[in-house]
Amino acid sequence: MYWTLELASKLEDAPWPATKSELIDYAIRSGAPEEVIENLQDIEDEEEVFEGIEELWPDYPSKEDFLFNEDEY
Repeated sequence: MYWTLELASKLEDAPWPATKSELIDYAIRSGAPEEVIENLQDIEDEEEVFEGIEELWPDYPSKEDFLFNEDEY
C-alpha cells in the first residue's frame, strides 16, 4: 500500500469516521483513481473505524503544514 498526496486527497471529503467498506464505497462513487481503491482493499482490519485520513496515512499534511495565511486574502 502506498499513498501520495494526490491519492490521499481523494479521501479528504469522505464521510469520516468510516470503515474500510464505507471508504471503498465512497472512493468508487466519487470516481477516485483505481490506486486509491487498491490501497483501501489492502487494509487488513475489516471492522476498524478510521477517524480521518491521518489514520490511513500518518504523513498526510494538515492545513498547518502549509505556509499560506488565509486571513491575508
